[in-house]
Amino acid sequence: MTFSIVARHGDVHGVATATRTLAVGAVVPAAAPGVGALATQARTNRAFRSRGLALLREGLAPAEVLDVLEREDEGYAMRQVALVDATGRTAVWTGPECTPWAGGWGRPDVAVAGNLLTGREVLEAMEAAFAAAADEPLPRRLVAALAAGDAAGGDLRGRQSAALLVVAGEPEPEWPPRTVVDLRVDDHPDPVGELGRLLTLAEAEDAAVPAPPAP
Repeated sequence: MTFSIVARHGDVHGVATATRTLAVGAVVPAAAPGVGALATQARTNRAFRSRGLALLREGLAPAEVLDVLEREDEGYAMRQVALVDATGRTAVWTGPECTPWAGGWGRPDVAVAGNLLTGREVLEAMEAAFAAAADEPLPRRLVAALAAGDAAGGDLRGRQSAALLVVAGEPEPEWPPRTVVDLRVDDHPDPVGELGRLLTLAEAEDAAVPAPPAP
């Protein structure tokens, strides 16, 4: 039902996601500065967002986080999870009960995952677009990847919502964490395109803010 990309560049971590259900940004992505980012989807267990970040904060590797989530969740066979940590390690789980086409994989600094997709080509297009935009800031690279996946077929049922969440910097105790970008398109005929438009507006607003005076 959803396709997502989770990635890191330096101290910047982010998630981009899209689906044919309402308000994907409210349930799928999670990220924390200095900790990492994740997407939880399919028969989404929303608790994986806070639990997964907490486990990464404790120092567990992404694969170890998935092991803990499996032990704690009786419905794990229906879940899909993708993670990246502060060092760029990744892990992806696709439960055997996820609706096909379903799958995903991780490489250093980036992971892609999706279920109820038109096919594997959705994720392949996302990964290729992310790599091709290597000179762009991470938010732009994530949206480019999402757009490529959408163009390759995306969610088998169609389009409805998309989201982009990006954080950066050192670990911090506050919750919710400070964000670089937190944009959501909850219900739109072209949610990925609209997400790109909103990111352009956000970039323009950031550029218009005067720099703080020198000390």
